[in-house]
Amino acid sequence: MRIAPPALLAVPLLLLLLTWLSFGAVNADAEMYDQALQNLDRMAVAESALQKDVLMARAGTLRNYDPLVREIADLYGIVGQMHCIASPGARTGSAIDALAASIRRQDELIERFKTENALLQNSLAYFGLFGTAITKNGDDSRVLARVSELAAAMLHLTLDTAPAAANEVADRLDRLTAEIGARDDPSIQALLAHGRMLHRLLPSVDEALSALSAIPVDRQQADLRTMVLTHQSASRETARRYRVVLYAVSVSLVVLLVHLGLRLRSRALSLQRRATLEHLIAGLSLGFIDAPPHELGVRIEQALAALGENLGAERAYFLHLGQNRRIFHWSADGAQLPVGWIERTRLLAARTAVQGEDFVQVPSAGQGPAGAGIDALSTLGLRDWACVSRMTSQGEIGLLGFDGVRCRLDLPSDERGLLRMAFDVFVNAVGREVLEQDRARLERRLQQARRMETVGTFASGIAHNFNNIVGAILGYAEMAEEQAHPTDRSRPHLGEIRRAGERARDLVDQILTFGRRRDAARRPIRVSALVAESISLLRASLPPGVELTLREGGPDAVVSGEATQLQQVILNLGNNAAQAMDGVGPLVIRTEIRQIGASTSGLPDPFPAGRYVRILVEDRGRGMDEATCSRIFEPFFTTRPAGNGLGLATAREIVREHGGTITVASRPGAGTCFAVWLPCAMIPEQTGSQAVPRGAPGLPRGCGQTVLVFNPDPACRLRDEEVLAALGYEPIGISQMDLAFSAVEEAPNRFAAVLIGQPMLPASELCFASTLHRKVPNLPLILATGSAAGDDAAALARAGIHELVQWPLLASEIAMALARVLPQPEDAMLPG
Repeated sequence: MRIAPPALLAVPLLLLLLTWLSFGAVNADAEMYDQALQNLDRMAVAESALQKDVLMARAGTLRNYDPLVREIADLYGIVGQMHCIASPGARTGSAIDALAASIRRQDELIERFKTENALLQNSLAYFGLFGTAITKNGDDSRVLARVSELAAAMLHLTLDTAPAAANEVADRLDRLTAEIGARDDPSIQALLAHGRMLHRLLPSVDEALSALSAIPVDRQQADLRTMVLTHQSASRETARRYRVVLYAVSVSLVVLLVHLGLRLRSRALSLQRRATLEHLIAGLSLGFIDAPPHELGVRIEQALAALGENLGAERAYFLHLGQNRRIFHWSADGAQLPVGWIERTRLLAARTAVQGEDFVQVPSAGQGPAGAGIDALSTLGLRDWACVSRMTSQGEIGLLGFDGVRCRLDLPSDERGLLRMAFDVFVNAVGREVLEQDRARLERRLQQARRMETVGTFASGIAHNFNNIVGAILGYAEMAEEQAHPTDRSRPHLGEIRRAGERARDLVDQILTFGRRRDAARRPIRVSALVAESISLLRASLPPGVELTLREGGPDAVVSGEATQLQQVILNLGNNAAQAMDGVGPLVIRTEIRQIGASTSGLPDPFPAGRYVRILVEDRGRGMDEATCSRIFEPFFTTRPAGNGLGLATAREIVREHGGTITVASRPGAGTCFAVWLPCAMIPEQTGSQAVPRGAPGLPRGCGQTVLVFNPDPACRLRDEEVLAALGYEPIGISQMDLAFSAVEEAPNRFAAVLIGQPMLPASELCFASTLHRKVPNLPLILATGSAAGDDAAALARAGIHELVQWPLLASEIAMALARVLPQPEDAMLPG
């Protein structure tokens, strides 16, 4: 069959028509518009990253500003590409120019922010450093109070830079400046300098952030996106008309073009949905940052609700499992989740996990091949399920999950990265909540410690006053006992009065130990006698199931200290060991001599080389892990429900006051060994466990030597004179310094010694003693002090002090002191 000429003509016409329609149906600008939209998406991502990094830098968690520089550079590059692919039109070019101007403005603000924020973070660090140093080392309560007020105001200013907060910081700075006056304290001056810089920088940095947030980059991007989409829509419309004509020519071509149109539409919707989800996550992150600590839990649940609704889920939850366990959940119908859902969710995540992947989504139940995940969904009554599960930086498990009970989740594969970002946002929010709770708990403990310190100071004050009364009772009792005849019926009663006074004095020592102040003199103590007496007391107090053993190694050692305090340390360690063994087991106390050299390791404190006695207390109890051992000496830290956390802290402070330290070695289930290190004292071989027992017979007696007694208080001076007179000396009391100076200058050989009594200020005591020493260099000076805690041995020696005794005076102590500085005849001893 021959083809008619019209048909032959129609073929080339149709071919020409198809060719023309094909060229007309080609959307030549589609690639340009797609690239423009991709650039806008990249710009939105870069803008979000820029905002996030700026906030992180402001919060101090981003120390490197390279990401900010890189993100600004990315924005400039994207804008440059937009200029290259921009479609003709004044509106599009103007919109791109406006967007470029906004980015330049952002660049200027970012540069300003980097400069000021670097200074801000540096000043914050030094402000905290100097504030902590002043709080630890300061001794002026008024200055410390001003520093605390300034720190609180500065904390408020870091959270709220309103003018009122800034004015409050300025007021606190002025108060602290006025408080220190002309004092040249480098730490306080540095604190003030950094405080003023923070007062200037914090509002300026927040102003820069506010200006940065006010730049309408998002609106300009949206306007530009609208223009691009408008041009894209117009181009599509033209192509669609050509495709309609092509439908009459080729059905397959129409189907293909329709399919392409649907795909393009799906892509646009996906981009729109992704942008919505990104903005939602960014808003949640900002909400968590701005939320007060007590509202974080509510904000997290609200965030779960927003994410769940966006993904089409009926239930959403976030699990933070570990030491800081946190559970947050949301349900669309408000119903509670079924019992045991947490464990079932963990098992489901474990069964469906893929190696190396932190995101899991199980296909809808009933629509895929049978498998472990789908079977588990059917068991739990779920139709669809997705979760992000990961180990956090603190080693705890985090899980963000979404349940589809009656419908499928609307979760495209390209949005999984956004869910990982949302997971990080929730982890950071929970971490902040945990940190805020820890901070509140530490503040409560600090307030409790301050209250305990106040109670201790109050108790110490009472004890000091009571000590004066007890000293008077002991002094008069000793004098009366010495003057009473051995057959006198009152002598036993006087002895009971003296012993009761000594018990009262021991009670004062316990109160002073609680109050952290000591008014006791150090004496040479034999370690063997100290440990033996401590073991005797321990045997009477320990449960019968404890086998107490003493193992002495090497020669006997002598230390300088207070026997009552050191005995308290051994008793405390022994009782703790018995409690660790639940009252049953071997308890070993060992003593040994150790030589400490410059290279000796294993001691927590830097020790000078020398000989040390080591007292070890070993048990076979429960033991402790490394974390507990590192905190065992902290005040108020205890491993027992009934403990107060002060026993070991007090023991360590006592040992440190004696120039030693305590170490601990322990393992769970293997027992514990505490080692007390004390420096050996260099004393004569015949020194006993105590220097001179109170009331001991054979006290050295004077032979009428004249002793000048200087004391401004008449009553105290009279009592001191009576004590010296009872010991066989001739006391001459003087209450004024100039009279004392005149007396020793007029008759330098008249006085055998000078007793400088209380109450006087330490500076006045040393000044008076120094003047006497210059006037009569060979005259022995004895200083009676109420507390030796603040005395400096070098300063006492320079002032000419020969002996240091405790005040109120004890006959035994002043008798021994006078015997050491004055030549005594061999028979000058008090009768027993």
